[in-house]
Amino acid sequence: MEKIKQRVEEHRKMIELISEECSSKIKQIAEEIIKCYKNGNKVVIFGNGGSCADSSHIAGEMVGRFYLNRKSLPAISLSDSTNITAIGNDFGYEFVFEKQIEGIANKGDVVIGISTSGNSVNVIKGVEKAKEKGALTVSFTGMRGILKDISDIPLCIPSENTPRIQEGYMLSAHIICEIVEDELFGSD
Repeated sequence: MEKIKQRVEEHRKMIELISEECSSKIKQIAEEIIKCYKNGNKVVIFGNGGSCADSSHIAGEMVGRFYLNRKSLPAISLSDSTNITAIGNDFGYEFVFEKQIEGIANKGDVVIGISTSGNSVNVIKGVEKAKEKGALTVSFTGMRGILKDISDIPLCIPSENTPRIQEGYMLSAHIICEIVEDELFGSD
């Protein structure tokens, strides 16, 4: 029971910090995604491991629905195992997102790289390629690492604990999805 209480308390404190420290970034990201969609562009999301699963989750909220039954929004998670393993085999794992971004991202798209450490080489390379292609780059990360320094809009979750960082950026992503959906389709 003590471990449960400890983790719940850590989560509660992290939520308070997000509310205090990240609200303006969450709003800014939502506004950029809204602008992206209004201009006929798409959102591209990627990360490794759990962050890869989270990228699929976020893309699914945009493509399917969040709260509202509405028109699908163009979003893609770079999580296809064939692409990842083919690129990893032929070029090296550090290029699995860069090569996909090279073929998929366009000027005006919003590209979201997710790395709790902020130092995943393949995520950094993907974000760098997105910038080169003229996409707006967003990162979901913690307080450290290179990713926050190279992204146009870094969402730095105020924690150094990997699970709390992941919980923080998923809470933020859900809020972003709700803001985007409300703006583009109206709320219930």
